[in-house]
Amino acid sequence: MSELLTVRDLVVSLGRGRARTEILHGVDLTVGAGEIVGLIGETGSGKTTLARTVLGLNRVDRGRIEVAGADVTGLRGARLRAFRMAGIAQYVFQDPLQSLDPDLTLGRSVGEGPEVRGVADVADRVAGALALVGLDPDLAVRRPSEVSGGQRQRAAIARAMVLDPRLLLCDEPVSALDASNRVQVLELLRRLRDDQGIGMLFISHDLGSVAGITDRLAVLYRGRIVESGPTEQVVTAPEHPYTRLLLGSAPTVDGAGMSRSERAELRAQLV
Repeated sequence: MSELLTVRDLVVSLGRGRARTEILHGVDLTVGAGEIVGLIGETGSGKTTLARTVLGLNRVDRGRIEVAGADVTGLRGARLRAFRMAGIAQYVFQDPLQSLDPDLTLGRSVGEGPEVRGVADVADRVAGALALVGLDPDLAVRRPSEVSGGQRQRAAIARAMVLDPRLLLCDEPVSALDASNRVQVLELLRRLRDDQGIGMLFISHDLGSVAGITDRLAVLYRGRIVESGPTEQVVTAPEHPYTRLLLGSAPTVDGAGMSRSERAELRAQLV
């Protein structure tokens, strides 16, 4: 399996001056072609910081990031714009109401990337991307507020897929959806992986959402990967107390019956 994303010994700090704080502490992570890797952790653990750093939105203190074999660690200016314009890696945000421009139709939002790149058949590309994610191309004339939450998230995924990416960075892509739409979008992502052969980094705080779709899991706790491996192995035989705590809090995997005292004991081990 060829690696689409390689992160080695990544250290990232955020803030300015004396307020600058180290968020990621020597993170190692890989995502292969045709593979879905889950990055699981509570809010504030550094998951989104990692994804944003891959796209050059945060500076790297130390370490190396490769996307499709190219070193993108310190890209700035024209080289960073060229990397983003290539569309190799695309981001799917948590809340499509915030990530989609409310004043643009879905078709305009999906077509922005191809337009910037000077693609001649933008309308055809938009229709194809909408169909790919299970949306009627006729919805292209509607604005985000005029469609359902599930349709908005599908449109956001279409906006990423219209550029034929090799890697999707999915940041809590189903957390803003109800249960029915959550299942449908998870199935869509799985199908895109199977049909398109793309790699995905699936970020979530909800182990139940990622357990059924991912091939591997990496558990991020306070900016460090504390456990990683095949999803089934991590879910059925967790080694780190934090992983066991996440399992105990998840209603759809083993451990949902963990008592309050057991959770307190695990939290004490994490101090």
